[in-house]
Amino acid sequence: MNVILAEKPDQARKLASPFVHKKEKSRITIAPCQLFPGGATIVWAIGHLCELAEPEKYDAVWKKWRLDSLPVIPERFKHQVIKQKASHFQHVKEVLNKADTIIIATDPAREGEYIARIIIQMAGASKKKIKRLWCSSLTESAIKDAFANLRSDQETKPYFDEALARAYSDWLVGINTSRVYTLLMQQKGMREVFSTGRVQTPLLCLIRRREEEIERFKQETYWEIEAMFDANGEKYKGRYHERFFEKKQAEGLLEQMRGKPASVRKIQTQLKKVKPPLLHSLSTLQAKMNRKYKLAPGKVLQLVQSLYEKGHVSYPRTDSQHVTEAEAKAFPDIIRSLKHHYDIMDELKSISQNKRYVNPKKVSDHYAMIPTEQVPSPHQLSNDEWKIYDEIARSLIAAHYPDHEYLQTTVLTMIDRYEFKSVGKKVVKNGWKAIFQNEQEDKNEAEGNQPLPPLKEGQEVGPEVMLKEGVTQPPKPYTEGQLITLMKTAGKHIEDEDLSAMKGMGLGTEATRSGIIQTLKERKYIEVKKNVVSTTDKGKTLVAAVADTILGKADLTAKWEQYLHSIGQGEKPAAPFIEKSKELAKHLVADAIRRANDWEIPAAMRKTAQAGTRSAKSQEPLGKCPMCGQGVVERQKFYGCHGYQSGCKFTLPKELLGKKLGKSNVKKLLSGKESGLIKGFVSKTGKPFDARLLLKNGKIVFAFADQQKPPSKMDDVSIK
Repeated sequence: MNVILAEKPDQARKLASPFVHKKEKSRITIAPCQLFPGGATIVWAIGHLCELAEPEKYDAVWKKWRLDSLPVIPERFKHQVIKQKASHFQHVKEVLNKADTIIIATDPAREGEYIARIIIQMAGASKKKIKRLWCSSLTESAIKDAFANLRSDQETKPYFDEALARAYSDWLVGINTSRVYTLLMQQKGMREVFSTGRVQTPLLCLIRRREEEIERFKQETYWEIEAMFDANGEKYKGRYHERFFEKKQAEGLLEQMRGKPASVRKIQTQLKKVKPPLLHSLSTLQAKMNRKYKLAPGKVLQLVQSLYEKGHVSYPRTDSQHVTEAEAKAFPDIIRSLKHHYDIMDELKSISQNKRYVNPKKVSDHYAMIPTEQVPSPHQLSNDEWKIYDEIARSLIAAHYPDHEYLQTTVLTMIDRYEFKSVGKKVVKNGWKAIFQNEQEDKNEAEGNQPLPPLKEGQEVGPEVMLKEGVTQPPKPYTEGQLITLMKTAGKHIEDEDLSAMKGMGLGTEATRSGIIQTLKERKYIEVKKNVVSTTDKGKTLVAAVADTILGKADLTAKWEQYLHSIGQGEKPAAPFIEKSKELAKHLVADAIRRANDWEIPAAMRKTAQAGTRSAKSQEPLGKCPMCGQGVVERQKFYGCHGYQSGCKFTLPKELLGKKLGKSNVKKLLSGKESGLIKGFVSKTGKPFDARLLLKNGKIVFAFADQQKPPSKMDDVSIK
């Protein structure tokens, strides 16, 4: 029997769609056909069904947070089934063990490889014959083609090795540094958990570094000399090249120019050509959609993943901006399909041989994001989905258009011996910009876009000189979209639109970057207001402690990412990397303890900690902590255990999936009872549902009434 293991229910349904099939409660049966003469059974995960074991699963001593039990370094790592998903795992396990051949059909990427292979291992089915479906598009034709050309499991195993090495490294660094920094901060009177990580902490330091540059910046007033020239009744503006920080100096030079004749010394006109933009990787799409619509990177990923699962675009978690010849062959058909919704010129150039777009050497795991031949109508998508689809579609259309061409004229006008520069621009051929005609012109381009009158070299013109006052501007704080590029380049200032040279050298991966930003927000290290990112007092406190350590350095993390990328390419082994991670965890713990005496806690954070302590002590406990037995009290933003300073990390949220968790329900949970029925929870995909809550092993789980149908995607509502 062939068993196909998908990553999610929606993906399973899509994979079954080209075949005659029967949908059952927890599986889909494909009828015998040419590709599956004996038929096939599709089962699915719900995202991750297994996770790395908690420290106490290795040694009971590691359950409590104590400095003398650090570092936490297991000899061998273990995985465990996620408790809330245990029944579903059991069903998948039973089906996998009946299989003759298992076809891994999770997302074609490192994380998908990790999800599937860990499930197969935990199910005891590793010795089965295993094949890999690698499908970058979920259209019916692409699915059939991928099933007809299954890959060997060994071909994609390096992706699993990379994902496993990344998971172990993140676990070692995250567990150890979070514990040591939290415990050391508690010794200084802080009451919050200071979660840290191999990727999130360097990013936080980069954000804070920009803020410090802004804070150190001293604004200065400057003066420039401008001239308005009159050429036979038509005027144009020119600027003297020097900027003055002393007004008297500028005024003195201005006086020397007054009343002096002016003439055109030199006119230079060049034809400039601007090539169409590259196709999109996930990073470039996230950055542009944030800049254009202020959509958060995590939201962009969610939307483009939805478009992929509906079969409208190719696989989204790609770091490539190029395609291979195979994909380019489909471009004419895709363009023809797009003509139903877009006004596309008839005579398009072929780009099948254009290495700007078609370059296999610049394609890694997946090619650039492109629309498929399955083109939707605007009314079939949500407003935000259409914005994303529209951008991806226009990027492909624009690639087939001619260059944007304009004449740039530079005029040098002399007032006596002083030279003034004027720049004008005249569009000759709009080219690909016709596809993006509603987009705002870049500010720098707009400034050099004044219309110039007809001029000749040697022509005399009438000058009127004036002073223009300005002030120097500090660096701008990052927007949420700029954080994606910041992570991609590991903080280096790179303007090239083709970021493929940075492959494997940034912070995180295409699939994880938006999640890392979300983590910083959830852990109250950063705030995003009107798309502008700023660090909180808590974030500043952590940065001050880690800024000069290895944990805070983006360049080291970027080098580690490069090594991980090499593991995924089968070029380097994973074992040495894991051993280095263990050594790093030991070093980071010892380094934090050594430096702790020099940490300075900001006054604002000390006040918050003291106020929290007084408030907690004065309250009556709502119940006993299920982890340590001490009292649980209401804090400013959550319900927390009195045993916080001795290492207990039990908390309950005040708000859960859009609903407030009141004291009465908290009391019920802490007494071992179910909460009352809470109506109006909203899953991550926006689906409303009702449920009761209860505590199992210190974690909130949902309880549904018999008549209540739970959301179809339970990973949308599970509590991590």
